[in-house]
Amino acid sequence: MSRRCMITGKGVMSGNNVSHALNRTKRKFLPNVQYTSLYSEALDRWVKVKASAAGLRTVEHKGGFDAFLTSTAPTKLDAALRPFKVQVEKALASKAA
Repeated sequence: MSRRCMITGKGVMSGNNVSHALNRTKRKFLPNVQYTSLYSEALDRWVKVKASAAGLRTVEHKGGFDAFLTSTAPTKLDAALRPFKVQVEKALASKAA
């Protein structure tokens, strides 16, 4: 399983455990990545994503999943989310017309 957030791109980082005697051993810092479903109002369905806690806060800050997708450039989105961006923009355009 790839431990990478689809929203923020956060991934595994590496570093050192440092003891009191300053001995260093390698360790991993794992992101808090969870499988979750986000509701798209434009598509009227749930979309499964792998998101970190910070990624979920980002989506809420932007005003929901649809607002996050429309306000983010396609090059900054995860490859799995790009088709959803196209679908959401098409659905919002058809509702506006």
